[in-house]
Amino acid sequence: MSAVGTAAAVQGHGKIYPRTAKGIYTRWRWFFVFATQLFFYGMPWLQWGGRQAMLFDIDARRFYIFGLVLYPQDVFYLAALLILSALLLFLFTAMAGRQWCGYACPQTVYTEIFLWVEEKFEGSRAQRMRLDAAPLSWNKLWRKAGKHLVWIAIGLWTGFTFVGYFTPIRELATSVVAFSVGPWALFWVLFYGFATWGNAGFMREQVCKYMCPYARFQGAMFDRDTLIVTYVKKRGDPRGKRSKKADPHTLGLGDCIDCTLCVQVCPTGIDIRDGLQYECISCAACIDACDEVMDTMGYPRGLIRYSTEAAIAGDWSRRDILRRVLRPRVLIYSTILAVAVVVFVTSLWVRTPFKVDVMRDRATLARLVKGGEIENIYRIHIMNATEREQRFTLGVEGLPGLTLAEGTEAAVTVAPEQSTSIPVQLRLPYGTAAAGSHRFDFVVSAPGVGHVREKSVFLVPH
Repeated sequence: MSAVGTAAAVQGHGKIYPRTAKGIYTRWRWFFVFATQLFFYGMPWLQWGGRQAMLFDIDARRFYIFGLVLYPQDVFYLAALLILSALLLFLFTAMAGRQWCGYACPQTVYTEIFLWVEEKFEGSRAQRMRLDAAPLSWNKLWRKAGKHLVWIAIGLWTGFTFVGYFTPIRELATSVVAFSVGPWALFWVLFYGFATWGNAGFMREQVCKYMCPYARFQGAMFDRDTLIVTYVKKRGDPRGKRSKKADPHTLGLGDCIDCTLCVQVCPTGIDIRDGLQYECISCAACIDACDEVMDTMGYPRGLIRYSTEAAIAGDWSRRDILRRVLRPRVLIYSTILAVAVVVFVTSLWVRTPFKVDVMRDRATLARLVKGGEIENIYRIHIMNATEREQRFTLGVEGLPGLTLAEGTEAAVTVAPEQSTSIPVQLRLPYGTAAAGSHRFDFVVSAPGVGHVREKSVFLVPH
């Protein structure tokens, strides 16, 4: 069997043993590993105004994102964030392919971490393969057990941190230390810990190949100008082994020495020399491995490189590739994303940080009271969505002669992140308006915060 056949047999069936790559793209991958994990593990511990900076408090039904406080009624904003993220991913994919998968996807990040731990306990790729094939021994047992203990610790810490985004993490930590974690918190810590251990430790490339829907529909966002990892076939073929001193042109060979290192470092076990494949996550490990071989052989780098199908076919320069960045598909995605961002930011900017609901008292109909006035009764519910106490003033507009009855509170103080309901009696001099329903506005305002108008109707009996 040839070297290619051997590598394909090893990588194509059973467990994949990725070889460690070295190079600029590997360093970039580890940069994103550190950056994403610093954010994920560190953000729940960051304090903002005396509370957790980012907290999706399910029990209190409040979502805190730094200075922004959202309530269930504001779920639109969370949905909008998800839509913006999807649009951004579509745009990024059209331009740069699956580089999100190769550098910042949680599955890739945790697989990198778990592989690093595995290498520390079990050694290089060849050593790991020999260890798995060896019979059970004390050496094999302690290495495997030590690896899994570290994996489980990382998984549990990940599950604990994830739950810390939905329940105050400092309280959660205290309850963990005191062995008094609630059943639901414990369940989700163990669930996400187990998921991390299973996905990054065992399933690995299977998640990318068979479980992630992104790998399946990415083709709809690709075109001939999308940046992908490519093997320059006309330069590399025919492939063949040779000595460093041999002239490949004399031997009738291309620059590829058929070392299969590009296959051995691939985390999904594909051979990039076979062309673009949906399993490729654009991690560029094969580029680092190939560049190192090219340096050793004294050949130019770039046999495997980031490029586009159109650029490879037309021998384009980097400048030619950049000229095709602003093509119609990218412009359309960019325009849609820009409009969506403007709408989202504008909506947040003009958002009034308190809510007002008006309910007519259905148990009490419109009635004539002393003094020749018609009275309607309402209940005003005010929710203070800010993190400081607010004093709200109540008024009415839109119906001449309509006023608050004596004894009705014209102002109310509401504590931070609290709500209150107050009864409101409105009166209108008899004969001022015809019988029937008349629209008017309740105006609730707070100094320095803004005002809210809520429509209602005043009933005048026949």
